[in-house]
Amino acid sequence: MDDQAKKTALRGISYGLYVVGTKVGDEVNAFGANFVTQTSFAPPLVAIAAKKGTASCDGIRDSGVFSVNVLETGQKDVAFAFFKPVSRVGNKFNDIEFYTATTGSPILKDALSWFECTVVDVVDRGDHTIFVGEVINAGVHRQGDPLTLKETGLFYGG
Repeated sequence: MDDQAKKTALRGISYGLYVVGTKVGDEVNAFGANFVTQTSFAPPLVAIAAKKGTASCDGIRDSGVFSVNVLETGQKDVAFAFFKPVSRVGNKFNDIEFYTATTGSPILKDALSWFECTVVDVVDRGDHTIFVGEVINAGVHRQGDPLTLKETGLFYGG
């Protein structure tokens, strides 16, 4: 296989950029994610991928729940804040405020919209674990255009 051709072809997949949260015991955790897609209308199912060996991946596996926060175009700084470990102080991840709803997973107050899921299937392959979740709750904070990976100047695929 031509490695450069593979990389170029995989980088042609368009991605959104989200913040995925979960609860880890009595605490919450979140990470920047782009492996997010809807997989079914009825029931409403989504698939996300979390990097193996991370607190978030372990938290989703252990708790069986996660939230997805849809960010708005221009919120690159919010997404980037969750690319590295973020300390939680009260109801903030540094300066980013959140609340919880049905699952106890964090919902960012400044996200465009959000949804919460319960895990219904797990696929453990490669360097990420895929979690299929059934959407059990959702909300919209405001209307707007979602943030995309292309807008950030980053590429993912390899």
